[in-house]
Amino acid sequence: MATPNPLTKVYVGDEAAGFVSASLLSGETLGKGNVTVLPNVAYQVNLKNLNFASGSVADATCDFTDGSAISYKEQTITPKRFQLQKELCKNDWLSTYAGAQMTAGVDGTIPSTFAEYLISHAGAYVGQEVETAIWSGTDTGGSFQGFVSKLAADTDVADATVTSGVTALSAGNIIAELGALRDAIPSSVYGNEDLCIYLGSKAMRYYISAQSNLGYMDKYHAGVTDSNFEGIKLCLANGMADNTMVAARKSNMFFATDLTSDLTEVKVIDMTETDGSDNVRLVMKYNAGVGYANGGDIALYQI
Repeated sequence: MATPNPLTKVYVGDEAAGFVSASLLSGETLGKGNVTVLPNVAYQVNLKNLNFASGSVADATCDFTDGSAISYKEQTITPKRFQLQKELCKNDWLSTYAGAQMTAGVDGTIPSTFAEYLISHAGAYVGQEVETAIWSGTDTGGSFQGFVSKLAADTDVADATVTSGVTALSAGNIIAELGALRDAIPSSVYGNEDLCIYLGSKAMRYYISAQSNLGYMDKYHAGVTDSNFEGIKLCLANGMADNTMVAARKSNMFFATDLTSDLTEVKVIDMTETDGSDNVRLVMKYNAGVGYANGGDIALYQI
């Protein structure tokens, strides 16, 4: 009886869900719950938004009077399917730690711990790619349309007025430009507990630098104070492009995926027993997409 190959690992459907979930949720935006995650979306999900027109509340009478219109909008998120496929040669690992742990013989196998490392490494890479696509993605190969692209094309979204002469965010102007975005936030949204200003890593660094220069109890130098702007929480969005910021409620920003689909796969396959080669293949499949329910509740800053 052949000895089971310790390297080959195959996870599909529910078994793969934990690996895929850990990968997708490893980025800053999803890992910290800065948007709402919609799981189990194999094909698409419809986000329903119902609004009452101004004047819906009227003086009471004895009769029933439908006094104003109701607007109804539906946004659809259709996650795209993605795959990560890589192949490496076992011979390239013979002189490494993984190679030292291979079983004896010309056709030795890399230990299962290396298979777990490959899965972990692939997951971290996928998490980074998903983080970038969430904010800056385009509907092209290997990516999906991100929030910023969707918001920029939506006429319902409020556009912040960039200060005249500002061509890029900096530590010297970040406070004023955050103020411009604050002023663009719809009144019906301002003050909600889950309201967040999303900004990229450069903008966040500029803000911390500006606060440090202002000397706020030296807490920004120590890095111990919460990031907020006039009481509005600042959410780091590593995937967001420079010179871009978004103000929105977390409950209005959605990431859709199917963590338990039969199409979900995580495989590390030693090809020696299959085709006689010294290759190892890595395969990962998942789906992902983003959307929002009400563009009228969101403000966009973009230079």
